[in-house]
Amino acid sequence: MRRYSRITGTGSYLPPRRVTNADLVAELAQSGIQTSDEWIVERTGIRARHFAAPDVTSSDLALEAARKALEAAGCQPQDIDLIIVATSTPDMVFPSTACILQNKLGANGCPAFDVQAVCSGFVYALTVADAMIQSGAARRALVVGAEVFSRILDFKDRTTCVLFGDGAGAVVLEASETPGILASELHADGRYVDILCVPGGVSGGEVLGHPLLKMDGQAVFKLAVGVLDKAARATLAKANLTDADIDWLIPHQANIRIMQSTARKLKLSMDKVVVTVDQHGNTSAASIPLALDHAVRTGQVQKGETLLLEGVGGGFTWGAVLLKL
Repeated sequence: MRRYSRITGTGSYLPPRRVTNADLVAELAQSGIQTSDEWIVERTGIRARHFAAPDVTSSDLALEAARKALEAAGCQPQDIDLIIVATSTPDMVFPSTACILQNKLGANGCPAFDVQAVCSGFVYALTVADAMIQSGAARRALVVGAEVFSRILDFKDRTTCVLFGDGAGAVVLEASETPGILASELHADGRYVDILCVPGGVSGGEVLGHPLLKMDGQAVFKLAVGVLDKAARATLAKANLTDADIDWLIPHQANIRIMQSTARKLKLSMDKVVVTVDQHGNTSAASIPLALDHAVRTGQVQKGETLLLEGVGGGFTWGAVLLKL
């Protein structure tokens, strides 16, 4: 009998500090950077985001989201036999944030590692966990996206610092006799490394290069719209389904205009798109699981429905996962 995997629990966590556009505009003005709520909303759809306190790490956010996902799945930390954390803002150079999370959870012993695909990270991590469950290498996985992107923002660049926020989302993925994850599609193209990156590193105890986020917004937008449509259609084809079979699109929450364009290409009404970018901003690898958990807990998404998750991020990476909840 073929072995499948299904999501049995979701969870998320946002840091308490909520920063509205008005708050951010006022803070930036103190540094001589001019922007406005209208400018941000018109270009991105973002109205607020959450920033973590200085002493709060990605693993701290991941821990809260993981606990909620475990509770929703009705299992304990010791029941988990695989932990994957998608993050671009790890607690340390090493060990992995997944190992730090594992210890905080008290789930020590199972494999634990990070996946770094920036905003596509959760789609990558979910695909890896699904493959490991299908192969028999794991039975119950904890898959988390967690970010403290506020640490790598250049608050002198109004085109990027208004976009991102902090948060974490998590799912418990379990072996099943019935299909949950139906198909997935992953891609990367390193030729586009420079259009979205943090071109800095640590060497000899010093930071080399530029340790803050840099982005060519127009190039990212143009590339994102095209590759997301192709990934979505390839994933649907693998499952022998069409866009008419999608109940909900849960995209990476980067920019409302990218999300609208993707929905149009899939002939989906925006009423069938889960949108949290207005309140969360772009939380990178955390954005898809955050949006998924929000939709589940508010009753927007129902068990048995078919969901298309898709993301695009620095690398340049992109991918999609089609699943039945």
